[in-house]
Amino acid sequence: MLRTLHIRDYALIDALDVAFDSGLNVITGETGAGKSILLGALSMILGERASTEVVRTGAKKAVIEGTFDEAGTPTLRALLEAHGYEAGTEILLRREISASQSRAFVNDSPCPVGFLKEVASHLIDLHGQHEHQSLLRVDTHLGLLDAFGGLAALLAAYQKAYAEVETLVRERKTLVARERELRQQKELYAFQIEEIDRIAPKPGEEIALEAERRVLENAERLHDATQTLYEALYEGEDTVHDRLVVVRNELQDLARIDTAFDDPFAEMKAAVVSIAEIATFLQDYNARVEFNPQRLDDIRVRAAELDLLKRKYGATLDDVLAHRRDIGAAFDLATDFEGAIARLTERAVAAQRTLTTAAQRLSTKRREVAAKIERLIEAELQALGMPHARFVVDFDHKPDPHGWIRLQDGNAETRYAAFETGMDVVEFFLSTNLGEDAKPLARVASGGEVSRVMLAIKTVLAKHERMPILVFDEIDTGISGGVARKVGEAMHSLAQYHQIVAITHLPQIAALGDTHFFVEKVEAAGRTHSTLRRLSEDERVEAVASLLSGEMLTDAARESARELMTK
Repeated sequence: MLRTLHIRDYALIDALDVAFDSGLNVITGETGAGKSILLGALSMILGERASTEVVRTGAKKAVIEGTFDEAGTPTLRALLEAHGYEAGTEILLRREISASQSRAFVNDSPCPVGFLKEVASHLIDLHGQHEHQSLLRVDTHLGLLDAFGGLAALLAAYQKAYAEVETLVRERKTLVARERELRQQKELYAFQIEEIDRIAPKPGEEIALEAERRVLENAERLHDATQTLYEALYEGEDTVHDRLVVVRNELQDLARIDTAFDDPFAEMKAAVVSIAEIATFLQDYNARVEFNPQRLDDIRVRAAELDLLKRKYGATLDDVLAHRRDIGAAFDLATDFEGAIARLTERAVAAQRTLTTAAQRLSTKRREVAAKIERLIEAELQALGMPHARFVVDFDHKPDPHGWIRLQDGNAETRYAAFETGMDVVEFFLSTNLGEDAKPLARVASGGEVSRVMLAIKTVLAKHERMPILVFDEIDTGISGGVARKVGEAMHSLAQYHQIVAITHLPQIAALGDTHFFVEKVEAAGRTHSTLRRLSEDERVEAVASLLSGEMLTDAARESARELMTK
């Protein structure tokens, strides 16, 4: 929701800070008092084009700042993080306009105005300026239809099939593009395969050869050293083993006298055993030392062969083996290219049949949901004073000779374009007058009429529309009496799901507000200022009464205002 709005030096506003509440926020005031200026300022943080003329006379720049909370939706969070902005439960949008430039900020970080507009489009719908009405964007209609109908599972099944077809089509396209390259490289691959297979490197072979080479090159040293060590430890006179045995025996005698020597005796006993084991190892190793110049030469030749492969096919032996696998697959593919293409094509066609079934199932359900939406919205429009309104959810499919959707009509097959959201192209159409054809929603009447249309649609789709904030301007144009009351009741009901800010001059609507603000002009120090203030409960009665009777307030008008304010 829009928590606070700060405006400084914008048109007639020198400084304005307003805190909005959840529910229905109504704004009233005399004509020309600055309601349109307030909306103009709000449109600045929605990314609208800025004019230097909006800077208040004598000021260096105009600043408009909005604080939104409960804004941490997954879509918005992903958008912010993707562009390197901090994402939290609160978001700050700011616009600064001077004589020389316009600057935009998201969470106090500079950003392009286009990105500010994109962020704001996830937060707020301003009805009165078409470019901010999400329902006038055709790309939102299908999502609203699916959300209302609870079609997430059917859509997910379709998208799984779509991803499978997309993968297979991409693989086939890549393969076809590689055909010439593969055929040209086939002989080269055959030569490389023969060379690598002739040498036949094995994983880890280099490490084993290097270890064996070191041993063979140092055979003499290994033989002499192990013999010398064995003699020092175990064989001959006064060996290490003999001395440790003497120490062990002495400690054993001492331990019989004092148990404090038990641990040293146990450790020395273990040391004697360890020395004996080491001596045995040295003796065995010495007997196995091999003097084999021929084997050493063989290892050097083999190492040279492996080095040759590494110089030609990879920095390491693993790289060489990976290269062999790759060219082997490429060679097999070049040898049986037509077969590979045929198999991929067969898989793609089978996947397209699955996709077609999922698309038809989803489309059929969408049409059922659309019929229900049409009935509900037409009923709402009639209640809002548009008795002849006709709402149509228009479906279209795009024929495409290469499309993935394959529909059979007898023996004939017609192919249609498949999109990530299905085969349907959906757009909302509307006719507001008797006898007129329904036209795209973006081309219907403007002003209060189109705002009432938006109100009706959003009332029906309220629980499924994810736009948290709705701003209505001129929604009461051309209505009065019972219809005005119906409009107010619809807005009040819609405010259970969205924060609503409504500028109105009708008492029937103003009376139903949860929070009431009043715009007025004041003159001070030779300057005119527009101000906005929150009304108390008693002031609300006065404001609604003034909308009923004009400047001459009467007790009867006040009593009527109180009756209207009874929700």
